[in-house]
Amino acid sequence: MIRVENLNVTFHNSGRTMRAVRDVSFAVAAGETFGIVGESGSGKSTVLKAIAGLVKSSSTMLAVNGREAAERRSREERKLMQFVFQDPYASLHPRQTVDDILREPLIIHGSNNIDDRVVAAIANVGLSPLHRFRYPHQLSGGQRQRVAIARALILNPPILLLDEPTSALDVSVQAEILNLLSRLRQSYSLTSILVSHDLAVVAHLCNRIAIMQLGQLVEIVNAADLRTGRVQQDYTRQLISASRGFTRAQA
Repeated sequence: MIRVENLNVTFHNSGRTMRAVRDVSFAVAAGETFGIVGESGSGKSTVLKAIAGLVKSSSTMLAVNGREAAERRSREERKLMQFVFQDPYASLHPRQTVDDILREPLIIHGSNNIDDRVVAAIANVGLSPLHRFRYPHQLSGGQRQRVAIARALILNPPILLLDEPTSALDVSVQAEILNLLSRLRQSYSLTSILVSHDLAVVAHLCNRIAIMQLGQLVEIVNAADLRTGRVQQDYTRQLISASRGFTRAQA
């Protein structure tokens, strides 16, 4: 479903050049949830934004659903994949109600039965009808992230890109959101890429996990090997050690 070959992202600022992503390659099969893990500044979120077309990149190949992605994504290409950002408060318009937020992508893409789809989307992420006409500041962090997930899924995209979707939430709320994502992944047969600095979070949802360091992909391992420490690179072992005995939660 997603194929990335030799992906590079370079930023220029005040005469300085920084290679944020260096020759990263991987493929994600249809229906797979693929994880990308690394420290802050490792380039993992930049990879996700490059796939979504949110930052300029260069690559030998960047293909989505069997077709090479255009540098400037078309409306149909953007409909194929939707993005859930790290901070649900910053990613939701403060002057729009939940109803406005969920209607907007449907209106943009000329969808029918908008009212019915908004009501269904709210229920699908575990929110009450009472939340429909509230503003983001009237919601908790977990509720805001549920709205962000509902917005991402309301167009029924086959691909969902998740950038640290639980890192801004309390630990108890994190578990709720992870369980929600696990359920929605199965219900929608989603192909997903989940970015996080937390090994336990990606191991909860992902079977294969890419380890990134300083803009480069160090290795790709499966969750079982992470749990047992059967990895190839010292950096991956250091991440496992730093996580202090993470265990893969049962979905």
